[in-house]
Amino acid sequence: MSDNDLDLSFAGAEDRGRWRHRERKGGRGRTFLALILVLVLFGGLGGVAYVGYGKVKGFFTAEDYSGPGTGEAVIEVKPGHTATDIANTLYKAGVVKSAAAFVNAAEDNPKSSGIQVGSYLLRKQMKASDALAMLLDLKNKNVNRVTIPEGLISLQIYDRLSKATGIPVNDFKKAAKDPQKLGVPALWFKRTDGKKVDKTNIEGFLYPATYEFSKNDTATDILEDIIAHFNDEMEKLDFVNQANTKLHISPYEALVAGSIAQVEALLPEDMGPVARVLYNRAYTGNFPCTCLQLDSTVNYWLRITGKSAKSSEKLLVTELHDPKNPYNYDVKGMAVGPISSPGEVALKGAITAPKSDYYFFVTVDKKGAMAYGKTNDDHEANIKIACKNGIPIC
Repeated sequence: MSDNDLDLSFAGAEDRGRWRHRERKGGRGRTFLALILVLVLFGGLGGVAYVGYGKVKGFFTAEDYSGPGTGEAVIEVKPGHTATDIANTLYKAGVVKSAAAFVNAAEDNPKSSGIQVGSYLLRKQMKASDALAMLLDLKNKNVNRVTIPEGLISLQIYDRLSKATGIPVNDFKKAAKDPQKLGVPALWFKRTDGKKVDKTNIEGFLYPATYEFSKNDTATDILEDIIAHFNDEMEKLDFVNQANTKLHISPYEALVAGSIAQVEALLPEDMGPVARVLYNRAYTGNFPCTCLQLDSTVNYWLRITGKSAKSSEKLLVTELHDPKNPYNYDVKGMAVGPISSPGEVALKGAITAPKSDYYFFVTVDKKGAMAYGKTNDDHEANIKIACKNGIPIC
């Protein structure tokens, strides 16, 4: 008996969680052949043989339920699963009467290759072809779908996750207290500028994307999935290596710059140039205070301490220079931590920031375009342009 007869594996299962079927061989004959093999294997075991056959017959015969099923059963289709793997999962969960019935149904339906990885809510005691149809219908995915836009802070993300899953915000706050335990590599908690990194701070690591979480997931499970996606994206960008070798700063500092650029720049083409201004202010020694002097960092502190962010013209001098605020105007060097969750464009901008002699930037029109300056006089001239264009910074 060949592997094709019993396993019916599906090629390409690792590719995006999908699987393709092989040509069907032998029809019902293979089921009979498998049954004979089982009887031969257990023939000398007396009563044990009958019990053993009873336990495995669901994997070798094509018995099928006739009805639509009852109750509920949660089924997990994992990356790399073959049709046989899925069939066995369904059989063990009491969804189908036999694994063979589902494999046969999959072979007979050319759409079966469209089953996606994920958790599904099916019924028990279903006809195999109906179970297949439910797996092909994404409406039956047993998931909570959540979109995390670029630029949100952790508190906003917890709120979105809570509303989508029903899990209390405090559960996410508690789970987030140990980012390394959730999967953030230790290398992210080091800096080259001598500043200490708060190892309990998850800000910046909650990668913006659309996620599907199983309805059985806990707050920890969900944050682990988001961190895993962050790690994958950082690897694709070669972020750690680029920060170390091209910028000569720690990946964490580049992440901080990306999080600020995400908030400050409104257009994709400005992410890199804004990041370069941050590097010029923090590291070159040519900016008078060697500090960032940004409203966005001050506003971040206001938000995480339970206050509302303010527009630039409404921020008080006492708020800008508050010594209790570690993100205030006067802190030297790069900010102590990320102020948002940056997306791909901002992160690319942070590690590919074009070299310039600019130390100032300002939004100058309602489309979000930035103007840059080398001196404070340049900056004041750009502010006048912004005011003429109706930008409320005057």
